[in-house]
Amino acid sequence: MSRGKSGGDLKRDLKARHLMMIAIGGSIGTGVFLASGSAIQQAGPGGALVAYMAIGMMVYFLMTSLGELATYMPVSGSFSTYASRFVDPAFGFALGWNYWYNWAITIAVELSAGSIIMKYWFPDSPAILWSALFLVLMFALNALSVKGYGESEYWFSFIKVATVIIFIVVGLLMIVGILGGQAVGTKNWTVGEAPFSGGLMGIISVFMIAGFSFQGTELVGVAAGESENPSKNVPRAIRQVFWRILLFYGLAILVIGTILPYTHPNLAGGDVDAIAKSPFTLVFERAGFAFAASVMNAVILTSVLSAGNSGMYASTRMLWMLAKEGKAPKIFARLTKNGVPIYALLATALIGGLAFLASLVGEGTIYIWLLNASGMTGFIAWLGIAISHYRFRRAYVRQGRDLADLPYRAKWFPFGPLFAFTLCLIVIVGQNYQALLGQTIDWYGLLVSYIGIPVFLAFYLGYKWTKKTKLIPLDKCELDD
Repeated sequence: MSRGKSGGDLKRDLKARHLMMIAIGGSIGTGVFLASGSAIQQAGPGGALVAYMAIGMMVYFLMTSLGELATYMPVSGSFSTYASRFVDPAFGFALGWNYWYNWAITIAVELSAGSIIMKYWFPDSPAILWSALFLVLMFALNALSVKGYGESEYWFSFIKVATVIIFIVVGLLMIVGILGGQAVGTKNWTVGEAPFSGGLMGIISVFMIAGFSFQGTELVGVAAGESENPSKNVPRAIRQVFWRILLFYGLAILVIGTILPYTHPNLAGGDVDAIAKSPFTLVFERAGFAFAASVMNAVILTSVLSAGNSGMYASTRMLWMLAKEGKAPKIFARLTKNGVPIYALLATALIGGLAFLASLVGEGTIYIWLLNASGMTGFIAWLGIAISHYRFRRAYVRQGRDLADLPYRAKWFPFGPLFAFTLCLIVIVGQNYQALLGQTIDWYGLLVSYIGIPVFLAFYLGYKWTKKTKLIPLDKCELDD
């Protein structure tokens, strides 16, 4: 392994097709393949559809905000760098370290999930063997070059997209009676309390599930720093977000909610150890595909590997940029001759591996707390994007710049970032509102759900206190490199 060079820049080797599939892959994962069933079971088909479309709209505005920032200033630090420049260096520091930590812990989640999935085919094999194999695979794909990550993510995403499209086509054919015997029709939209089960609170509870489903869409902003033509390719990827969300989530939930009643007992199973209960598996089996569970197992495995692969990439780039900006040890800024931040990658893989080992110790208590602390970080990152874009645009105008000169301009400003900020705040505050509704307050439940907020504040206030940083005035924001 080359010792690497300190400083230097990453290589812009991600092509338009890589960026497109990274953006697609970020929004399709176990959230649609597994958790969608749980969402329908909680809120009914109509409630789930409304919740996913509302969160989808929020994500669309977040991505247009990120698109404007990433085309103007394509850096791998993405929203951490933007927050440091347009809000407060302490805010950027906290966003960067929280995002790195979040994805490093997510790697452990995917290693654990991958080993559970492999038990389907090899029930007697040791779980730690598969997890170690997957960790080595993710590390190798990222250590080769950015093209290695881009190419692997392209094919992982291709499999996921193809599966969702086939599922939607098969489902629509079943609804009209061409496949699977008698036409299903729309009778499941009037079963029990359908289409809206649980009313408004049912929809709000699904906001959380939908929010987690879309986590990772912001990866396109991190990848912009290594895109070969960001001013052209990033807007193209961003423009597809709305239609992707509408197609992959809207139609998929419509098909599931129409074919399966929301009272179906298996819809509540939303974990990787219950592949047979995946709504996709249930629909394919009803269509007459006997091998559905095995195929969905393979597809969900690609989703898990894709999430781990992306987590390794995103956290490595964030740590590299933090080091480059003097907010992390300088060794993490070193690059190999292929432009890979090798020490940042090693640190990320090590934390992911240690977190996975923590899940095997005792009852995994340490791991559960690590997981809970990272759970809210994605939403905090989204808040950071909305705030950074709002401040950037105001600073841009305040400093006398012409909006026509922006390579990509987010429409509906300031409604977009303000809407995204408000809805994101509702999702964060509502993480565990049930803990407050009982006769006695569930303090442990509140602590477990909201531990991510004090962790973020500790980073933010700690940096602010030691560096004495302040909110940057709009006319002092650095708009140029």
